[in-house]
Amino acid sequence: MVKKSDLYKVDGDKIERKNPVCPRCSDGVFMADHGNRYACGKCGYTEMKKD
Repeated sequence: MVKKSDLYKVDGDKIERKNPVCPRCSDGVFMADHGNRYACGKCGYTEMKKD
C-alpha cells in the first residue's frame, strides 16, 4: 500500500507530484506507477515508460 505522502516531493516551499497526471481526466487524477507503465484508474489510459 502506497501512502499519499509518497506521491509528493517537498523541496523547500515547493511541492511536486512524483507521478504524472492523466491527460484525459485532467488535473487532480494521478496515474499509478506499475513499474514499466503508468495507468489511470479512472479512465484506463496507459502510457509505457521510456527506458
